[in-house]
Amino acid sequence: ALTDAGRETFRFAERYSRGAAGLAGAEAEPFRAWLLDWSLADTGDGAWRLSAQDEDFGIDLSLSPLKTPVLNGKDGLSQKSPDPGNASYYYSMPRLRAEGTVRSESRNHEVTGLAWLDREWSTSALAVDQAGWDWFALQLDDGADLMFYALRHSDGTVGTLSAGTYVAADGRATPLSREDVRIAVTDTWTSPLGGTYPAGWTLTVPSLDLALEIEPVLGNQELDTILRYWEGAVDVRGSHTGRGYVELTGYADE
Repeated sequence: ALTDAGRETFRFAERYSRGAAGLAGAEAEPFRAWLLDWSLADTGDGAWRLSAQDEDFGIDLSLSPLKTPVLNGKDGLSQKSPDPGNASYYYSMPRLRAEGTVRSESRNHEVTGLAWLDREWSTSALAVDQAGWDWFALQLDDGADLMFYALRHSDGTVGTLSAGTYVAADGRATPLSREDVRIAVTDTWTSPLGGTYPAGWTLTVPSLDLALEIEPVLGNQELDTILRYWEGAVDVRGSHTGRGYVELTGYADE
């Protein structure tokens, strides 16, 4: 997906394929994962190359980690509900140096900036009474990073196992529980396909002196893929400035 703030456009593409005939797959040594001509691969110098091209947009980036990986949850196991099996293994690399090329329509842009990598896998995550989640990944200009997900029940209440991680500029990680973080919705966006999403928040962490105001770069950053959901770029103001990404699931009308 690509958010073009200057043109106020949002584009996304989706692919899937079987592993037969080498159409998709992964290799460990050296690391490479691919889906047709989209790929993420170890370049042999401590960096990765990420490449994906679609008709109207594309990316070709070198990614170099600036912090060590962070294990979320208990030793990397992130429990999503009290039911057995509703959990995932989850780690983050919240700050990587990115440089390369981004293509938007017919223009190529040489870019530098920061990236974030999340890796999460499981056989089951949510319980039957859970509707979805609001997930925040924020890079603050003081060098710190914040990840937090609020798990929502079908009745709109926030689950007790909502959690996150604060990573200081020096890489030290502090786990966060639901009691540590307060989130209030300040605006909404209604999809023309049906469903209303949050579209502005205040997020405070009193123990860390964080009082953040979060706003989407564009209102419409909805992905109409196999699962319809909202995921897009946000700006951060308040006690700290920065930028980030927010993912919202369980709001789309079926």
